[in-house]
Amino acid sequence: MTAAYRPAHEPVMVREVIADLAVRPGGRYVDATLGLGGHAAAILAAAQPGGRLLGIDRDPGAIAIAHERLTSYGEAVILARGNFAELSRICEEHAFVPVDGVLFDLGVSSLQLDQPGRGFSFQRDEPLDMRMDPDGDVTAATIVNDSDEQSLADLIWRFGEERRSRAIARAIVRRRPIATTGGLVGAIEQAVGRGRGGARIHPATRTFQALRIAVNQELEHLETALTAAHGLLDGAGGRLVVISFHSLEDRAVKHFIRERERDCICPPRQPVCTCSHRATLRAVHRRALRPSEEEAARNPRARSARLRAAETIAERQAA
Repeated sequence: MTAAYRPAHEPVMVREVIADLAVRPGGRYVDATLGLGGHAAAILAAAQPGGRLLGIDRDPGAIAIAHERLTSYGEAVILARGNFAELSRICEEHAFVPVDGVLFDLGVSSLQLDQPGRGFSFQRDEPLDMRMDPDGDVTAATIVNDSDEQSLADLIWRFGEERRSRAIARAIVRRRPIATTGGLVGAIEQAVGRGRGGARIHPATRTFQALRIAVNQELEHLETALTAAHGLLDGAGGRLVVISFHSLEDRAVKHFIRERERDCICPPRQPVCTCSHRATLRAVHRRALRPSEEEAARNPRARSARLRAAETIAERQAA
């Protein structure tokens, strides 16, 4: 895949991202999920003159397209291929520490969904892959064909919140080996039906989500990356912004922020605080932001987006 490949792309909630990152001229920002560079371009435009950005993505195709898109910013942009779980190391290697803001736009990108042959979409019959990093060792086919039925059912329930996970796992095992997305969709439809015209989502949606999360270890890497981002922010006023697209991601982000908003982690019934824990973050909004009706109508992929933002605060000294 080359930089000539240009899938349709509109960054999600871009105005909210710029506002909640509090982008300012001369600031230093990390886009930890660069994708096709839509958010990065908006951040860089708002950070001029003098602003800089480090963009990270594990997909070399995304890096190539984003490089072409952002080339006019010259040395203000650094692009690095890597997993955001390695955020601290990547920033240190590029002498990009500390920073004023970090953005995560989680989940699968437009490039990965739209590019034929990647196996993320159930709307085309293609190899069952789902690797965000095409050099990764584990594919969706590996998990589908090598897992026992119970493990497969547990995975589909845990990462897809699919209530029919046992029936789907049973159907998959019966139809193995399964090498393509079409074969997997056929097994799922055999288990749960094709869905009716009024159904809100395709019957394969949650199973495909679960496999994608497992292949790319998305939830395991998220906690590591959020902790690293918090450590990179420059004193009071640093901003962390996360866009998520399903409840598992959003729940993890909400928990991360709330744990760092607390001044005390002593047991609830303990009369006197004896811990040294002090709040280091505050939520910018008490609830997750949603895309406007106009944006959701214009860009259907934005409909499930949830944006949470937090600001670093001066750490208070223990009494």
